Amino acid sequence: MNILILGAGGREHTLAWKLKQSPKLKNLYVAPGNAGTATIAKNVPIGVNDFEAIKKCVLSEKVDMVIVGPEDPLVNGVHDFFLNDPALKNIPVIGPQKAAATLEGSKQFAKEFMMRHNIPTAAYESFTAETLEKGYGFLETLKPPYVLKADGLAAGKGVLILNDLQEAKSELKTMLIDSKFGAASTTVVIEEFLDGIELSCFVLTDGKGFKVLPTAKDYKRIGEGDTGLNTGGMGAISPVPFADKTFMAKVLERIVKPTVEGFKLDNLPYKGFVFIGLIKVGEEPKVIEYNVRLGDPETEVVIPRIKNDLVTVFEAVANQTLDSIDLEIDERAATTVMSVSGGYPETYKKGMEITGFDKIEDAVVFHAGTELKDGKVLTNGGRVLAVTAYGSDFKEALKKSYKNIEKLHFDKMYYRKDLGFDLK
Repeated sequence: MNILILGAGGREHTLAWKLKQSPKLKNLYVAPGNAGTATIAKNVPIGVNDFEAIKKCVLSEKVDMVIVGPEDPLVNGVHDFFLNDPALKNIPVIGPQKAAATLEGSKQFAKEFMMRHNIPTAAYESFTAETLEKGYGFLETLKPPYVLKADGLAAGKGVLILNDLQEAKSELKTMLIDSKFGAASTTVVIEEFLDGIELSCFVLTDGKGFKVLPTAKDYKRIGEGDTGLNTGGMGAISPVPFADKTFMAKVLERIVKPTVEGFKLDNLPYKGFVFIGLIKVGEEPKVIEYNVRLGDPETEVVIPRIKNDLVTVFEAVANQTLDSIDLEIDERAATTVMSVSGGYPETYKKGMEITGFDKIEDAVVFHAGTELKDGKVLTNGGRVLAVTAYGSDFKEALKKSYKNIEKLHFDKMYYRKDLGFDLK
């Protein structure tokens, strides 16, 4: 089977690494890919939203399946593009159709979906520039901290959590009037703050049945002790120690089942991954957000724990026979630590040479923001490399991840040294 993965990050390198292990795989393509995918697949210099170029590649390379990594092409309707094209309509796409992808494309849409299907989440209201004064009034009814979310896609950075009421009002104005997050903040969702500990639940569905994948917890803040600016993720741990059987039974009954059932009831065609951002408040799970793809860097700890042939699993998604698959999960814990460019998540330089790959032992390095140039691996993004390791528990796995990340080097490289600090 010939497979094309869309995307260029750590998530896509991890998927490529796992698919490469399947005897069913013939040729693997990644568009546009990175220096890591270049070692195990053929990179194709195509943007993830260039649907016509993707079509050309699929037909010329006789691609049998397309796996969509990032959210952008899904929200922009890449799956629908395939279904509506006579030459492409029989090629399976792993990723939801545009209507369902709105769950990530619009926070308001997601909130309305949760309310409609009685899925536990924070109380909220939505505001636009025209209702700014009402927004101020709503903030005054809440207790701090105040949660402001840009309605649209903002690359994981459109959420502000503020303790001061005046600052919250000022930021609301900046988002709505001054377009702080561009078109993404044309509408802003204000939520009540939920006090608890966060985790990610991943579900794979074929539109009928579903499989719950291993839980993971990522670390979003740039600074140790979860301080500083939000990032795309500084590392992740799987499984989550506090997500015990009792808690996960609640997640299954109150959140996962109503979500998949909601897709059917609302006619939201869904074949792909559902990322459910959860928060544990006391002993109760609540949904913070939906993403319509795998999270990154959680992918780098979730996918390595799946023992099944991933090509077979994706075939079952395409054929709507996922219920017939018995998902096998590695009992070991997996951790990943992300190295980032100096200055990230603000301004940073690209093009730094990375060394030390030959010294890695008992770990896997997944490339996130890298490129291959003149035989050298160079930095090409804010988040650069994710070092994944297994262990009998997350503490042992973390020791291996850290031991190996110390062997890698590029100018002004930074990584958090305190992952797992909030876990027992």
